[in-house]
Amino acid sequence: MLPIRTPRPALAAVALTVSLTACTAQAASGPERSGAPASAAPPTKVKVVDPAAGRPVKVTATGGTIAGVKVVDADGGSLAGRTGAGGADWTSDRKAAPGTTYTVEVRSRTADGKESTSTSSFTTPEPAKVNKVTLAPGKNTTVGIAHPLSIVFDLPVTRKADVEKQLKVTTSNATEGSWGWVKDYSGRDRADWRPKEYWKPGTKVTLEADLNGTDSGGGWFVRDYRTGFTIGAAQIVKVDLDRHTLTLNKDGRTVRTIPVSGGTPGGDKRSWRGTAVLMAKEGTINMNSETVGLGDAYDKMVDYSMRLTWSGMYAHAAPWNAPYFGRANKSSGCIGMSDENAASFYASVNVGDPFEITGAETKGTVAEGNGYGAWNLSWAQWKAKSALA
Repeated sequence: MLPIRTPRPALAAVALTVSLTACTAQAASGPERSGAPASAAPPTKVKVVDPAAGRPVKVTATGGTIAGVKVVDADGGSLAGRTGAGGADWTSDRKAAPGTTYTVEVRSRTADGKESTSTSSFTTPEPAKVNKVTLAPGKNTTVGIAHPLSIVFDLPVTRKADVEKQLKVTTSNATEGSWGWVKDYSGRDRADWRPKEYWKPGTKVTLEADLNGTDSGGGWFVRDYRTGFTIGAAQIVKVDLDRHTLTLNKDGRTVRTIPVSGGTPGGDKRSWRGTAVLMAKEGTINMNSETVGLGDAYDKMVDYSMRLTWSGMYAHAAPWNAPYFGRANKSSGCIGMSDENAASFYASVNVGDPFEITGAETKGTVAEGNGYGAWNLSWAQWKAKSALA
């Protein structure tokens, strides 16, 4: 019998089949290809930790890490924050506000890298009392070199340090200054930010009061505040009650000197001494002595009225005292001058200009809360009035 001959192409096909089969069998024998399904990492457990007004929002993750968090209120406002080391927790930079509903969206990542998103919400209780503020000077105004940044609070502030931490002052030239807490003449709590020395002309000042969600102790703040102002010309008014003169200095030189008459010596009609700050240019107003505890001494319309204290000391026109200008102090506590001098002086001075008042026969120094009397304290004394000192 003749031997069977297999064609070469067929032998090649058989060899290729064997080779593929052997390769496949070897790969299947490895433990990673045993056919048993790999076990998935357990899901990450995410929790918003005890949310409450006046506290930052905190999120924790167990069995995984936090990939991102969004905290949004009903008005679309958001609370930014940051993830802690290791990614196990996230804390908002700002505190939750009272009477607000927040939606919290958390992206988390398991140990094997799978991401998931969970959403929850919480609502903080309405505040029992809401605290508000009055800011001075007004926004976008230009004021004199002695005007402090002043905040008067509607309700008591017993947690002054907590409030002061939320107040940020920025100046265009890194002015050194400090907050100080005083009792306003109205009896309300007040915080003033005063520079170490008079402001430099042209300084731009901004306040960021991130108070929303802060408990003042007397009530909650439910909004933030922003304001800003610019410092004008370097003007100083010097009042010498012994010589009965008022001198206006601008940029270090004397602009003019005016004969005046101050408060009558020997009683309640004496003027205040120290540094007062021009609070407002009120024009023509009615002045009634009963409103400042002087009985029925006067009740008249007064022109070119410039307020220096809350207690009622002004510089103004006082034509009825003309015989005493430059000679004697015969007013009821104010600094009086002629109509002509009052008109030109009124036009020259700016709200925030300092009035440096000297004289032997005065009834004391202008207090910090009686207008803006902070300049009557040394720098060390003023800094000590900060709640963070």
